[in-house]
Amino acid sequence: MKDSVLSLLCNFLDSPTSSAYAEFVAALYNANGGNLGEYIKDLCSNSENVYVKTLGLGKGVPKYMTSALEAELDTLQEVSELQKEKLCAQLEYEGFLPEFTTTSLRLKDIYLHRAENIGKFGYGIYAKHRMFYVDEEGSIAPVLHPDKTQLSDLVDYERERDIIINNTKALLRGKPAANILLTGDAGTGKSSTVKAVGNALWNDGLRIVEIRKDQLRAIPKILDELSLNPLKFVLFIDDLSFLKDDDNFNALKAVLEGSVTAKSSNVVIYATSNRRHIIKETFFDRDGDEIHRNDTMQELISLSERFGIHITFSKPTKETFLHIVHHLAKENKIDMSDEEIELLAERFALERGGRSARLARQFVDGLISR
Repeated sequence: MKDSVLSLLCNFLDSPTSSAYAEFVAALYNANGGNLGEYIKDLCSNSENVYVKTLGLGKGVPKYMTSALEAELDTLQEVSELQKEKLCAQLEYEGFLPEFTTTSLRLKDIYLHRAENIGKFGYGIYAKHRMFYVDEEGSIAPVLHPDKTQLSDLVDYERERDIIINNTKALLRGKPAANILLTGDAGTGKSSTVKAVGNALWNDGLRIVEIRKDQLRAIPKILDELSLNPLKFVLFIDDLSFLKDDDNFNALKAVLEGSVTAKSSNVVIYATSNRRHIIKETFFDRDGDEIHRNDTMQELISLSERFGIHITFSKPTKETFLHIVHHLAKENKIDMSDEEIELLAERFALERGGRSARLARQFVDGLISR
């Protein structure tokens, strides 16, 4: 009843005038282009209500609640079938009024199917979106235009990707899954791999929540929220590194192991870093004047050891770099000889001081633009 489109429809039904009708249709146009049936289906699918929350917690739904649900769906089914002719039948207006359309659908069947598979579809904002971020208030918000990288877009590093995919599929099956640390040179595809896995498995119930390093203290609160959700989540921390005395270091360390709220069966942490030991060390840290120097060094590497799986993305060799270039060039239908592409690609890499998957993409993008 509070929805922007349906509230205008109710206004028209309460007081049917041509202007009230036009306001309702204008809102429907803005919402989805003018399809009432699809709009109501999406409203129902994304609804975060007591019925789906109860299902999501794995609890039995009382019969009286199911009866209320079915009665509401029957009403919404009637609303979804409304057409211009029926709405405007009593209007004494001869001028133009805009059309809208509706899709014939079995709303109850659709809704109950999604409810029975709540672990794949989810509810609320998690039903509609696949990637999320943590805002400045520490709340989870959807990414409206997520990275669309697909696994098919990634070249080489198959062994590394398979480890991540298999671990994520274990999470989706409700099996024990490990937190993963992805380290390696910049531009080797660490972040792209995590996002591509998220895109590949979101229909199976996977969602990605990206969190910045300065927000790590919000993780316990986030885990409390996500642990009640029937979906599976990857908390993604990109480009992770700390100074030795960084308070965020201890916050993440507690979450990975030893904290009361540290482990949730439907959440894992995937972090990327260009550093093997995550902590930025100085020579003083290595040769410091502490009596128990070994204890200090163990503290510096303890965080990386708390990830169950550690994967290294090595800088590509010349052969691997050119393989990536050829794959991207073929995919984008670049009409050049292999020899010319390789010569230009090597020159491009040397001018920028090294080779990486990111540089290969930038090189091919440059060819496309020319």
